[in-house]
Amino acid sequence: MGYLKGNKEQPLDMERFIEEIRNNAKRKVFYLNAIRTLLVFIKGFAVDQKEIDSGRFAKQMDDLSDTFAEGKDAKSVESIFERHKKIIPTFIERQKTYLHDREKEIWDIIDLQRTAIAGLDSENRDYNRKVYEQSEKIEAITLLDDIKSIKKKLKKEVDLIQETVRKKQEQDKRQMDDLAKQIDILNLELKKARTKGMMDDLTKAYNRGAFDNYLRKIVDQNTIKRSPFSLLMIDIDDFKKINDDYGHPIGDRVLVALVKKCNELIREQDFLARYGGEEFAIVLPGASLRNAVKKAQRLRKAIAGTHYTPDKEEKGQAISITVSIGVSSFAKNDSASTVIERADRSLYQAKKTGKNRVVSEASLETDQMDRVAQPH
Repeated sequence: MGYLKGNKEQPLDMERFIEEIRNNAKRKVFYLNAIRTLLVFIKGFAVDQKEIDSGRFAKQMDDLSDTFAEGKDAKSVESIFERHKKIIPTFIERQKTYLHDREKEIWDIIDLQRTAIAGLDSENRDYNRKVYEQSEKIEAITLLDDIKSIKKKLKKEVDLIQETVRKKQEQDKRQMDDLAKQIDILNLELKKARTKGMMDDLTKAYNRGAFDNYLRKIVDQNTIKRSPFSLLMIDIDDFKKINDDYGHPIGDRVLVALVKKCNELIREQDFLARYGGEEFAIVLPGASLRNAVKKAQRLRKAIAGTHYTPDKEEKGQAISITVSIGVSSFAKNDSASTVIERADRSLYQAKKTGKNRVVSEASLETDQMDRVAQPH
């Protein structure tokens, strides 16, 4: 039965045809969201370990999710999906093997702990034996007839018991302190290693890798539950001229000063990263496009109104810098790349139209509509 061609036996039902198109469109959106959500869950089951290349697996799942979000033709999507679906069972087997090996290591550690506990138990038995022997001596003392002898010997044995207890307490305390120190050192080293891998060495802002991971996570959150955010892409205007006029060390100090100024003006939950060169990115969780533009304008004005002294010895000389900022806001069915792409285009427009300004993705849409409306 067809909808496109009517005849005397089967007249065309246009209303039904249009309703079916709408239903198909709704089903398509639902299926796309469901697939992307399931891919987020699959990625969430992966153990974050370099040994099993979980970072690469997460990237492959992200690429697959983006494939569905980009609206490619069915043949392309099918081809990409066929390649990627083989990756999932392979990774699952690799992770199962890894977890099995780690389980064996844990049992080995438990065995070592049992041995250590057995050693402590032996020490405790020695301690209990000494206390018991001394209690027997005290009991024998009570059988003496001479009160003076009883008091003298009793005091001696009590002193010995107290000394035995004191030594045991000191020994236990040393063991606990040593263990606590080892745990503190391990935790500190782990924290330093994790933090160092996420930070830009020069500016101490988060680095590009940390930004990519953070943005991907917040996009994944939106796949499961609405969690709005906006993105600022910031670029220092004419930064090359600063390096040419003052040298790269001064340029580096300008980058550090810029990050410091941004940190003074953003919230604790906002995420500032060095995106590359003189370009920075700020993710604003919970911020609408309108509020993000307001924040961007405050940043732009504060940075333009600050003077940076390139050399402490030359107090009369100062550098003024300006920045251009592009703003985008997460929309339904966005991927990390599409959010960045709109912020980048907005930043490009800010540069193109005079620098030292803020342009949002809404302005890009307005400009495009104006061009379409122009008579040809």
